[in-house]
Amino acid sequence: MRSFLELHDIIEKELSDLSYPSNSKDLYDPIKYVLNIGGKRIRPTLMMLSHQLFSDDVEKSIKAAVGIEIFHNFTLLHDDIMDKAPLRRGLQTVHEKWDNNTAILSGDTMLVQAFNFISQVEDKNLRKILEVFNKAATEVCEGQKWDMNFEEREDVTISNYLKMIEYKTAVLLAASLQIGSINAGASADHQDHLYEFGKNIGIAFQLKDDLLDVFGDPERFGKQIGGDIKANKKTFLYLKALEIANESQKKQLLYLLSEKNENKVNEIKSIFSDLRIQECTIDLINDYYTESINHLDAIDSEKKEPLLKFAERIKERVS
Repeated sequence: MRSFLELHDIIEKELSDLSYPSNSKDLYDPIKYVLNIGGKRIRPTLMMLSHQLFSDDVEKSIKAAVGIEIFHNFTLLHDDIMDKAPLRRGLQTVHEKWDNNTAILSGDTMLVQAFNFISQVEDKNLRKILEVFNKAATEVCEGQKWDMNFEEREDVTISNYLKMIEYKTAVLLAASLQIGSINAGASADHQDHLYEFGKNIGIAFQLKDDLLDVFGDPERFGKQIGGDIKANKKTFLYLKALEIANESQKKQLLYLLSEKNENKVNEIKSIFSDLRIQECTIDLINDYYTESINHLDAIDSEKKEPLLKFAERIKERVS
């Protein structure tokens, strides 16, 4: 049984060994750049771990795993354009280093490459895998659009937000796990349990990210604290605070969200602390974590330890 790190390293080598046409460097250099500026490689590694639960021939999932990682980075490249983000993983984003048009075209090419790699599975699994991937890819786009729409809407609910992060973040984790199990010949029941494991742990991951954005240690989190607040994001923390705040606190929260005041991070954080929003968020993270483990427990395999450790790291992560 291979560890998360061993499978991660296999994916890293596959990505570093990718070759690109030399006749259009200005199209392919940004792709090489974005795939080599780092990343946790969570989705492709989870695909390999899922495959390993049922079969040792994990090589059958390598191409699809590379395709999932290319697709994930394609979404980040286009998200950065929409967000006008100057940095990704501490380095210039593609649209900053080149320009918007190049970033769009390189991203489009990455999407084609993703389908090309994912299609290199056994013919007997191809239709099912493409159905799973196409559904997840569409939902990722829907989730991103909802996220953008929420910035202008005043009626966003907690259930709206949780559905948005399920689509934008969790479904690709879930699909990666399901595709790995399909490649390994797992039963439909086991495939469904792995999908639900991934979906629930993916939502927990995003909720923990939202929590760390406000209450994390900036030295360990690696990002500026309060970024979501400065961007006026309606995260679970903000929506839960609105739900339980008294009239005075609610009025202040609504006022601060619309402000561009740099000091509002500390003011909103103080309201969150008074309302014990940190504890509310941790409780919800634990609920999703527990649900994810229930689905993992339903899978009949003796090779679940790496996935259990991964889930525990998501719950306990500090960066």
